[in-house]
Amino acid sequence: MHRGQHEPDARQRATKPLLGLTRASGPRHITAMIAPLQHRQRIARLTPLEALMQRIAECAPPTSAREMRATAALGATLAQDVVVADRRPATPLALIDGWAVHAELTADNGPYAPVVLPQLREVAAGEALCGDSDAVAPAEAVTWRGGKGEVHAAVAPGEGVLMPGADAAAGEVLRQAGHRLRAVDVAAMQALGITEVCVRKPRIRVAWAGRGRNDIADAIVDWLTYAIIAEGGEPVVVTSGSEVEALFVADGVDGVATIGGTGAGARDDTVHALRRTGAVEAHGIAISPGETAAFGIANSRPVLLMPGRLDSTVAVWLLIGRAILARLRGAAEHLTSRKGALTEKVTSTVGLTELVLVRQAQDRVEPLASKYLPLATLARADGWIVIPAASEGLPPGACVTVYPLP
Repeated sequence: MHRGQHEPDARQRATKPLLGLTRASGPRHITAMIAPLQHRQRIARLTPLEALMQRIAECAPPTSAREMRATAALGATLAQDVVVADRRPATPLALIDGWAVHAELTADNGPYAPVVLPQLREVAAGEALCGDSDAVAPAEAVTWRGGKGEVHAAVAPGEGVLMPGADAAAGEVLRQAGHRLRAVDVAAMQALGITEVCVRKPRIRVAWAGRGRNDIADAIVDWLTYAIIAEGGEPVVVTSGSEVEALFVADGVDGVATIGGTGAGARDDTVHALRRTGAVEAHGIAISPGETAAFGIANSRPVLLMPGRLDSTVAVWLLIGRAILARLRGAAEHLTSRKGALTEKVTSTVGLTELVLVRQAQDRVEPLASKYLPLATLARADGWIVIPAASEGLPPGACVTVYPLP
């Protein structure tokens, strides 16, 4: 991006239809296809989550870095360290409102023996000191008689002064590569005069590929859009009907996430479509919920196919999608989490990595739902835990790691 060019807000980008992805004229669109039984999508075996994570690490390298205005890069992941060029401040500045003084002249004064300084200069916080001034006396420490200022308190050198380099030293690393830009980081950069940063903010195409659209379909797409933004990505939502193959191969994005069409229904065809245009690395993943999810590569980009249920989309994105986006961002930081003890037993199926919704109060973690996650429970939950595939469950009192819901 060139200096001064404005970057559209990610939420605005998310609502734009993707140019070039138009409805196919023939019967290849997923909603118009009815596959014979022998040609329907089938899951031969469930791929363990750990094996899939290893494959994602191999085929989802970080995206290319781009220059962005610091004020537009909130949430993006730094591709390079942010380094302060020169010390800040460059000269002594008043840290408080008051009177600029030469501290040595106030050394022997006090409430009953004030020192008279005829050339006191009033300064405001942030104003540069001049001449031999090396301290700022508070406003209440000075009175005026006959046009002369009387300082009633001794002021030490540097008192009330922001010294050169106090905010940042020359060459100091403000924020390291691999970390996301927080609002406080952007504010510090602005104050230090840093206007541009080199970041990764992967563009993820989001599309509903299921049968028809309804309130639940819209809710799933909207949730995934917000989740991608929360993880430092830039969602590009396809709002009109499109040929499924075009979703996978069209340019302009770094990854693709589709919702619906991963099962064995008469019109389910997204896995076949991915196989026609790229490679299916796994169809059927050993997680719950979301077993019919699929992952593959098309046009050298990762593609995640998620089932058309809200709870399944939530689970697949949290367990798999976040990891893909983190790889594309070149992320170094870890997901925020809290520890706690289970209040009740949680059962699990051996061989499946299960996501369990929970509610946490201080160090007590109440399990709410697993396997199927009801809509009302999604709204009541404030976090989630993972039961490993090798586990039959966890007993009451077990220490668990709780991750926040987007």
